[in-house]
Amino acid sequence: METVQAALWVVVLLVVLALLFDFMNGFHDAANSIATVVSTGVLKPAQAVVFAAFFNVVAIFVFHLSVAATVGKGIVQPGIVDTHVVFGALVGAIAWNLITWYYGIPSSSSHALIGGIVGAVISKAGSGALIASGIWKTVAFIFVSPLLGYLLGSLMMVLVAWICRRARPNKVDKWFRRLQLVSAGAYSLGHGGNDAQKTIGIIWLLLIATGYANVTDSAPPTWTIISCYIAIGLGTMFGGWRIVKTMGQKITKLKPVGGFCAESGGALTLFIATAMGVPVSTTHTITGAIVGVGSTQRASAVRWGVAGNIIWAWVLTIPASAFVAAIAYWISLQIF
Repeated sequence: METVQAALWVVVLLVVLALLFDFMNGFHDAANSIATVVSTGVLKPAQAVVFAAFFNVVAIFVFHLSVAATVGKGIVQPGIVDTHVVFGALVGAIAWNLITWYYGIPSSSSHALIGGIVGAVISKAGSGALIASGIWKTVAFIFVSPLLGYLLGSLMMVLVAWICRRARPNKVDKWFRRLQLVSAGAYSLGHGGNDAQKTIGIIWLLLIATGYANVTDSAPPTWTIISCYIAIGLGTMFGGWRIVKTMGQKITKLKPVGGFCAESGGALTLFIATAMGVPVSTTHTITGAIVGVGSTQRASAVRWGVAGNIIWAWVLTIPASAFVAAIAYWISLQIF
């Protein structure tokens, strides 16, 4: 009986740790949702975080759990995951999030989690325990999501410029200050829909591994879905102010029309990826869209040095979080 109770407490601890990661995900990625709408002056920061958090949570009613299914069942072979693997994965992801948050680097919480899973699983059973198709699909979108965001953001900007070519600048600015509320809401909806599901997936993985859920279940328990969406919404409300400035102003200067095009391009990319069940980075997506919007003005409008530093963070995220997760997995074996 004591052994069963101890095992249950370990599961509870890991669920709390997963929800902490989800909260940090919202905290870390809040800047992605609100940076453009704040930097263009459409909303004040306090208004923007409440606005974004609301749409993060509303996403629970919009998207299917395809991303959660990928993380929960499409990354690791059945029977490999245990509490030590989940602990290592979460610690690796949280550690990388804290490091990049501290230095104001807009990295990917999504890929930190995937890297954490990969590192912990390899430590336990080697690379053969990973499902190659799930891993490569996720890795491919490290490049696809910013490129798609870039393409859609720049196309939106060109289209809007053509439609509004005869309108007075002041009138265009007035229109798009209102329309940016729509695009910011859509982006926050996509952010909640994709990112909350990654934590749902890791908790689902834990519950399957410990026997509290069945691998044949079509969906995780309802309480995991509700708690994860609430956690990411709360994280967004507290916001990641260090990263707002980088995303909103350091890459390129944005006006409301540019903010609308970047958010619309980013939102479309997130909707496509979520429908495909791919856990993508909202950071990668909105960065690509912002760069796309800036580059339609002139190449010099984009601060390529800042964008380059962000790309280096992208490249390092999976291996860095995997390395920390491998160490955390070993520590977990000594503790539990």
